[in-house]
Amino acid sequence: MNESSANPDLAQTANDQPSTIYELIREDIISGRLEPNARLKVADLAATYRTSTNPVREALQQLRGEGFVVMEANRGARVVAIDEDFVRDIIEIEMLIEPALTRWFVSIVSDADIAELEAAQAEIEALNFADPKLHARLDTKFHQLIYDRHYNRHAADLWWKHREILRAISRRFPTSLSRRVAVLSEHRELIARIKAQDAEGAAAVVARHVEGSGRHIIEQMGVAKRNLARRSAG
Repeated sequence: MNESSANPDLAQTANDQPSTIYELIREDIISGRLEPNARLKVADLAATYRTSTNPVREALQQLRGEGFVVMEANRGARVVAIDEDFVRDIIEIEMLIEPALTRWFVSIVSDADIAELEAAQAEIEALNFADPKLHARLDTKFHQLIYDRHYNRHAADLWWKHREILRAISRRFPTSLSRRVAVLSEHRELIARIKAQDAEGAAAVVARHVEGSGRHIIEQMGVAKRNLARRSAG
């Protein structure tokens, strides 16, 4: 793995408990505790999260860069709706980035790299989704082995940012049995394509993998929305 990667250590990023002001606000936006279109006043947020105003301002700028918040002249920050369109937009970008990162990896892959991928996949299969948090860590490790090798740090870091956003959203929902089967199958096929030095085939597998992940999240968001509507009507 590229030692110069800007991506944090897995042990840190895999922690599902938000700890920084940025993470706390992001979690409250994703969960709906901060409602779509709600105005975000720095002083109010500082009081809510028991901090000073500077960390809040920094967090809002980061959230703005990730699309969670919009800044309006003379009106401050406002929460963006975390809905199916939000996820779709990220997935469409990832369907461009991840295949490109994969093609490069195939061009430089070594036997040692393949052995690492196979070991990571063996861990994923041994766990078999029994622990969702641990699965998320192992799945991130699997993809990092491929993407962190790329020379374009902007592309790799954008993947990481999107990965963290989607992980934060998807952990609210269960992973369906069909998606579990697809994840394991696609990982195996990806390794086989990489071993065969089939760059285009590997890129196609990754594109299908990303699209399937996005579709699953969007479907689960729809189910949650319908369930909420039924409970409200009842």
